[in-house]
Amino acid sequence: MIDIGKQIDHWRNSGVEDWSVAQDLVLRGKIRHGLFFAHLALEKTIKAHVCKATGELASKIHNLVRLSQIAGLTLSEDQIDLLAEVSEFNIEGRYPEMLLPPPSREEADGYLIKIHEVLQCLNNLF
Repeated sequence: MIDIGKQIDHWRNSGVEDWSVAQDLVLRGKIRHGLFFAHLALEKTIKAHVCKATGELASKIHNLVRLSQIAGLTLSEDQIDLLAEVSEFNIEGRYPEMLLPPPSREEADGYLIKIHEVLQCLNNLF
């Protein structure tokens, strides 16, 4: 039998760790990698919600919008749009042949602010 509580804790704790790494990487000018880890932080936090909502293991997908739907999260249009945008950072991090110019430091900082707001919102739901 799967201990869903442990799964939720794993995803949440791992998401917190990845968020810290994301911030550090962007601070050091590693924008593409930092935003990839920001995606991971959101993905893992949402996967904790998937486990909570379904009582099952989280799906092995990375699309943040789809994961939020599986979790039954009620998000604003702005939050959904952000999840869709941030999902692109996952693709760019995994498939370097599709690389686009990374966002500027200012753009990355803006993403981190918005991502932090969504993470706070998601964590307040636990």
